[in-house]
Amino acid sequence: MNLLRKIVFGAAVMGLMAAGDASAAGKTLVLDGSTTVGPIAKAFAAYFHKKTGVDVTVSESGSGNGAKSLINKTCDIADMSRAMKDNEIAAAKANGVNPVQNVVALDGIAIIVHPSNRVASLTKEKIREIYTGKVTNWSQVGGPNAPIVVIQRESNSGTQDTFKELVMENEPIAQGAETQASNGAVKSRVASTPTAIGFVGLGYVDSSVKDVAVDGVKPSVMTVKSGKYSISRPLFMYTNGQPKGMVKQFIDLPKTPAGKKMISEIGFVNKY
Repeated sequence: MNLLRKIVFGAAVMGLMAAGDASAAGKTLVLDGSTTVGPIAKAFAAYFHKKTGVDVTVSESGSGNGAKSLINKTCDIADMSRAMKDNEIAAAKANGVNPVQNVVALDGIAIIVHPSNRVASLTKEKIREIYTGKVTNWSQVGGPNAPIVVIQRESNSGTQDTFKELVMENEPIAQGAETQASNGAVKSRVASTPTAIGFVGLGYVDSSVKDVAVDGVKPSVMTVKSGKYSISRPLFMYTNGQPKGMVKQFIDLPKTPAGKKMISEIGFVNKY
């Protein structure tokens, strides 16, 4: 069982254990949003419950839905792999919500292919040409003579928004691109499809897929933290106003030795 699966399983078990005592005591935290931030949120949830007895619920409905949950006051913390948009902030304030941005970690968006694919490096320009449909066969970029299966994320995804901004430079993704609903789903599709290409958060990369260098730089903790890897971003947990009480305790976990260890073990990059 790989680390991500262990975290998800462990968080689910801790949630079930907490349902009786913590919920009865009225101690609950609700998180919703990004599938990229999800593994961090779930690891924190299991740890936080063990330390405090607080029942923490983590949903992964996408960054856009995380923002909506915060706006509608149905979550305490919105997990987001992109910054809130101006229209989301305006909607929040109109509903009496004051979104406060809290950086939880740093991430690199890894471009992944099947391990059997001999392509080891792509320029950002070539990645963009693949996703716009200008390049349609792996032979055009040094790979086998085979059509490229292009995998993207759904429109509600913060990872999709960041990819569009940092790689596509607002050029449209080809209509024939296949859409997957989560980082895990993208990874699984690429792992089972020798001619596929996709993109996922750095913490999702394992031996089932191969991450390629972008403009000669491989995604890693070092290259993300130094800024050398160009497809990098912060990961956020948004709160309604400055965090207080147990929300602040949870939000402050990335600054603690335990929180830093969890972030590193999952495969993301510590900011603090």
